Amino acid sequence: MQSRTSTRSRSTAETKIDLSINLDGEGTSKVSTGIGFFDHMLTLFSRHSLIDLDLTAEGDLEVDFHHTVEDTGIVLGDAMREALGDKRGINRYGSFYLPMDETLVRVVVDLSNRPHLEFKAPENTPSAPNFPFTLVEEFCRAMASNLRANIHVELLYGRDGHHIAEAIFKGLARALRIACESDPRVSGIPSTKEAL
Repeated sequence: MQSRTSTRSRSTAETKIDLSINLDGEGTSKVSTGIGFFDHMLTLFSRHSLIDLDLTAEGDLEVDFHHTVEDTGIVLGDAMREALGDKRGINRYGSFYLPMDETLVRVVVDLSNRPHLEFKAPENTPSAPNFPFTLVEEFCRAMASNLRANIHVELLYGRDGHHIAEAIFKGLARALRIACESDPRVSGIPSTKEAL
């Protein structure tokens, strides 16, 4: 099988990001964004997706975390899209229910080349103590747009903000792991259009 790797860099007035990924890795990661909770989320994303991740991000954290989180999602989605190539032989679809204590999340993915995010959570969903819950959605939106994937995230229930964010990142990782995996029975591109 052809190597499914990518190295991407993005530099703006707000952030500077360098990223290398291997879709067929072992879930090892080296992550530094300057945001401790976000580093934790990306580390567990790598572990549960089995995507090796080497990421350094420098952002305008004196403003807030938004630019760093969103731009990281942009670069990660773009790198994954490049590493997938024409998507020949992959499952394409993936879904996962992720429980974490009192929390249950459902994530469904289609690597369709048609970007869309459907993100459902109650308006009063709590944030983790040091990470706004709205940034979880922003990360998912940036990833969906740049991976060009159809991603549905639904918080079925939960009370603890840390658990909710972690369940979403882990659920996304597991659903993407399934969608990106090769199926030896798929000889071409998994679409009747013969293109994705």
